[in-house]
Amino acid sequence: MRVTHLRAATLVLLSCTALAGCGKALSPQATEHAPATVSALSAHAAIGASTTNTTRLGGSTPVVDAAAVALAAYPGLTPATRPPLVVMVNDNNWPAALASSVLAGMPLRAPLLYSEGSTLPQPTSMALQAMRPTGTDTLGPSPSGPAGRAQVLDVGNTLSPAGYSTRSLAAAEPAVLAVAIERLSSLLDGHSPHDLIVTAANGPPAMTMPAAGLSAQTGAPILFVQRSRIPHATTAELARLAGASIYVVGPRAVVGERVIRELRHFGTVTRIDGPTPAANAIAVARFSNGSFGWGVLEPGHGLVFANSSRPLDSPAAAPLSARGDYSPLLLLEGPEALSSQLNSYLSDLQPGTPTSGAVHGVYNRGWLIGDEAAISATTQARLDTLLEISSRTAPEASFSSPTTPSNEPTPSESTQGSEP
Repeated sequence: MRVTHLRAATLVLLSCTALAGCGKALSPQATEHAPATVSALSAHAAIGASTTNTTRLGGSTPVVDAAAVALAAYPGLTPATRPPLVVMVNDNNWPAALASSVLAGMPLRAPLLYSEGSTLPQPTSMALQAMRPTGTDTLGPSPSGPAGRAQVLDVGNTLSPAGYSTRSLAAAEPAVLAVAIERLSSLLDGHSPHDLIVTAANGPPAMTMPAAGLSAQTGAPILFVQRSRIPHATTAELARLAGASIYVVGPRAVVGERVIRELRHFGTVTRIDGPTPAANAIAVARFSNGSFGWGVLEPGHGLVFANSSRPLDSPAAAPLSARGDYSPLLLLEGPEALSSQLNSYLSDLQPGTPTSGAVHGVYNRGWLIGDEAAISATTQARLDTLLEISSRTAPEASFSSPTTPSNEPTPSESTQGSEP
């Protein structure tokens, strides 16, 4: 009965978040009659939420968006799809959410959920129940509250959900809290970070949003500066980590040149930037330096799309950058605003058809975060077209048939394997 109930709750939440009229939470009546409404809601969501090359996750608020992404990454239906830990952040604490993005990556791979002040909203509660975090011993014993393996990490002094073993990281200053998260990440990794991401806690959130996915994908923690100075907590931590590669996300309007000069005292500094939120996100998606970064310059990738006016959606979507097809974040500056830079970038990534047919081609996949107030249905259709494999001729993808030939393979053939 418990598994059936949780599966129903998962389907209701994922289906409801795709409906523009669903609002912030499911009503008690919807929860009580979930088995009777799952079929209808699922059918409606399948039409309204997905296209051939895109899948929409979320609803009208970041709370719902985070719950939908978390359940997509960890539906909780098998032991392998239950997360060890869930990160909980207050939805009015943007810097805490952004800095927590590193915890979505290895080794913790923790999805993020939002509270609403001191309230646990129903989508968050339902997602927790459905995912059933298994708990982890890596955070140490609980100083108070339920004993046992930690299931929830409260970041930034939010609430502790009843019935879960919780650990906390709290600090009033964003820079201090970011250092605490970085040190926890280092403890979990077993070594100090070789790469750091730096951005401004007080900068325009839209320009710092891409740092969330980059942190989750690379495992590089985020440390905070301000546009014209470096807080003491960040300076002290940079001195302790001297020699690390420092990647600054955002243009001069976010992190000024004076700060860049000061950062160079602690390591090699590279700025990744663009003049607008959309261009800035593209710059992050395109960037790579050795093993650091995506370097997405060719077709065959997952891509996350979010509205730049909803900055909390970027930490919420961080699990999509650290699992599955490891998707970088791309930004729209309005529900209908597919910028010329983004249109051009997606056109460059559009795959062609090899001479042997589309089945042997490479494919792009788009995750859209939020409801139609964030990304309209028309924009979703346009994105689907730009992600679709095209009819133009493309180089033949390397693949081999799984059929075993009747004759013995040559030594060179036997080492090719069956990878596509």
